Amino acid sequence: MTVEAPQAPAADHSGEPASGTQKVTHFRWVILALVCFIYMLVAADRANLGVALPAIRGEFRISNAEAGLFASLMFFCFAAAQIPSSMLVRRFGARHLMLGALAAAASASYLIGTSGSTFDIKVYRSLLGIAEAIISVCCMTTINHWFSVRDRGTATGFYWGASKLGPVLCPPIAVLILQMHGWRAIFQIFAVPVLAAALIWFFFVKGRPEDSRFVSPAELARIRDSRTAGEARTVSERLERVPGWIDRLIRLRPIEQIDSVAGVFRSWNLIGNACATIFMVGIFNVFLAWIPSYLLNARHFPLATAGVLASALFGGAVAGNLAGGWLSDNVLGLRRKPLMMFGALFTAAALALLIHAPADPFLVGALLVATGFVVGLGYPHFSIYPMSLTTREIYPVAYGALNTGAALGAACFPFAAGAILDAYSWNELFLFLSSLVCLGFLATIVEPVIGDR
Repeated sequence: MTVEAPQAPAADHSGEPASGTQKVTHFRWVILALVCFIYMLVAADRANLGVALPAIRGEFRISNAEAGLFASLMFFCFAAAQIPSSMLVRRFGARHLMLGALAAAASASYLIGTSGSTFDIKVYRSLLGIAEAIISVCCMTTINHWFSVRDRGTATGFYWGASKLGPVLCPPIAVLILQMHGWRAIFQIFAVPVLAAALIWFFFVKGRPEDSRFVSPAELARIRDSRTAGEARTVSERLERVPGWIDRLIRLRPIEQIDSVAGVFRSWNLIGNACATIFMVGIFNVFLAWIPSYLLNARHFPLATAGVLASALFGGAVAGNLAGGWLSDNVLGLRRKPLMMFGALFTAAALALLIHAPADPFLVGALLVATGFVVGLGYPHFSIYPMSLTTREIYPVAYGALNTGAALGAACFPFAAGAILDAYSWNELFLFLSSLVCLGFLATIVEPVIGDR
């Protein structure tokens, strides 16, 4: 994990220039890999419920509405716990709270497998929602502390990409467990890697890069954005390559960073971003909940074909997350709004095209990959955007407020989609989702000037 490199005139931990040669570490990427693994497990839990629901309904003789309440309760608790979680992370730091949240999530998951009634499942799913709220805030706070503004887009793209991998990779494993050991074992077995992640976190992750023995002075300088004159000149040249009309479109403005909790709730930029997030997250969760039904009932594809096509959507989303983060950092000069607006606009266009999608599985698959890709392009930047507006200490509060809206979108949009389908058809649903309300909110907020801009 280390290579010998000539020492650039970057500061060491004490702020003094270093000389000679020293090891250049890349431990921040190890931290990111762990954060991605943790959130992939969180996303997998949500997908695993869908695998287990038919067996749960059969055992407890419950209706579809009550079964759906298992998922909704978790999201409502997730939303309600966001602001309190962000306050706790701001007060005590992400390191220790992540440990407690991972232990609580593993315990709640295991206990679901011991449930003797639907009431037990509801209680444990609610506890899981609270634990996952803390995990979510801790994950993004860790990225904010361990990555400089130059790398946050790429890091957050990997993070959200990992969250899309959970619903792709883990359901086949859950199906195998279901067939061999029953639905209860799904939740109990998946609790094990969560506990393993907690142990790894305890031994290797510190609250600040400065406190980690695995971080070299050169890597710390990169994290804290201490640049040589040559590096600063290269970054400045890259920023200037962005056409001026883009900056006018995204309303590039110098903004004073928010350094108080009250400032978070007074900032229209943060409020507008949260409102836009409700729609983007809501749309994606409609895909998660309803695309398989669309492929089976509206397009009449066989079950195996529908499963492959649904996975294609999430594969496109993963690619979009990774590409969007890299483009924002390396091509768009750390600007976040261009891909947020592009993603919202072309998501609306892709949804409109689904109304007229042909019955050919290859063409539908290509359209679903493209839809997932354009949704994924802008998705990470809704979380990165508050990093530029707030100090590192206040960011957890801003992200908690943002995630409250995201969780409400995740809980309400699938329900609204079901209501529309009961009353109308898939065409009306896609027209509803393709409205440009998200883009309208994005047009009202500014792109803050940061770094060399």
